[in-house]
Amino acid sequence: MVIKTDAEINYMKILSAIIITVALAISANASVSNVHEKSITIVLVGDSTVTEDVGWGKAFAERFNDKVKIINFAKKGSSSKSFYNLKYFVPALKAKPDYIFIQFGHNGQPGKGPDRETDPDTTYRDYLKLYVNESREIGAMPILVSSVTRRTFGKDGKVRPSLLPWAKAVKSVSSEMKVPFIDLHTASVNYHNKIGEKASMILNAEPKDKTHLNKKGAEAIANLLVVELKQVTPDLAAYLK
Repeated sequence: MVIKTDAEINYMKILSAIIITVALAISANASVSNVHEKSITIVLVGDSTVTEDVGWGKAFAERFNDKVKIINFAKKGSSSKSFYNLKYFVPALKAKPDYIFIQFGHNGQPGKGPDRETDPDTTYRDYLKLYVNESREIGAMPILVSSVTRRTFGKDGKVRPSLLPWAKAVKSVSSEMKVPFIDLHTASVNYHNKIGEKASMILNAEPKDKTHLNKKGAEAIANLLVVELKQVTPDLAAYLK
């Protein structure tokens, strides 16, 4: 019989602990890798600022790897009210997505007509809750996004946001219903204040169009979304390129 010294016994214990730790780490990494190997579907719903031609939709979709399928159901001129009542949300749900990004606000403002206008204190919140509940009913994770800002500047050289009540409503609903929230409104206001009015106008879809985005503008907003996404839903952010 070989009798081991206390030093040898302690060494064996340490070595065994190291082996177990390494094995567990390898197993955990393999599990994470397997999760991110799964193909997922993301649906985008919203107004023209989410579309692929004058919104951030296409640029955002291009940020993800080939395990992600993104379907853009955004409709120009739609509000949370009209999009829902015209049943545009139905095909979005039928796509059976894993995640649903929801951004409205622009066309809910006064002057858009009774079929589209929403009150940020009442009806806008009610419609957002419909989107959240129906997303959850099919097993999808809703992600609420506050409206990207219009690029109207004041004499002080700062953005004069007109969508703040709707942005605050989104944040409130997300908190109440425990929904991931991307504060694109605040992020976009801060971004345009930082670069200034002259640089901001270069991002317009048309020279005097301070709402919609050209390709460069879409890329800038997609960058803001990615930064927010990493904080809000790290599991989904793992699919970014």
